[in-house]
Amino acid sequence: MSQRVEIGIVMSDKASKTRRVEIPRLVRDKKYGKYLRRKTVCYVHDEENQSHLGDVVEIVESRPRSRLKRWALVRVVEQGKMIDLAAMRAAMRAHHGKSESEEAVEEGEANP
Repeated sequence: MSQRVEIGIVMSDKASKTRRVEIPRLVRDKKYGKYLRRKTVCYVHDEENQSHLGDVVEIVESRPRSRLKRWALVRVVEQGKMIDLAAMRAAMRAHHGKSESEEAVEEGEANP
């Protein structure tokens, strides 16, 4: 029996050695013929925690490792380009030396 190989995007890397990968696909509507976007969710075993949020990865079908995990990571095809906006804003605040309340007063967002 050959193993299925798929390519998907890592949508969660919060658990250790486990990744939630979504595989996008198009499905044609039976009645109207319109193409609909659907996704398949796979839980993937990542032994060395080498993939992260937003990465494009290649996965292969494997033996069941837990109740949901049925896939194993082969390789990271492309590094993700997702930006953590909260961390970037915090870094900008730290760089300028202003607190959130001082910024709100400057922008006129503070409640009188």
